[in-house]
Amino acid sequence: MKKISTIFLKAAVILLGLPVLSMGIRGLFLLVNYPASPDFAPILYPIIIGLYLSMIPYFIALYQSIKLIDSIDKDVSFSELSNQNTRFF
Repeated sequence: MKKISTIFLKAAVILLGLPVLSMGIRGLFLLVNYPASPDFAPILYPIIIGLYLSMIPYFIALYQSIKLIDSIDKDVSFSELSNQNTRFF
């Protein structure tokens, strides 16, 4: 694969992670500090915890895809390490 293609794929994976990361850092803290209705404040914390826990597998998958793109870039895309990484998916 050409070098420019793998750079484009890495950039696409990073761009997929940036909105989720920014929402996790800034957006969810704003939701906790300024809830829309004080009546729903007791159930807000379990929802926030669930959203943060759902971000963990998402970032693990993004990291694994970056590792797979790196192995494609090094022309070892069908090695044992790459097979182990794709089994993780």
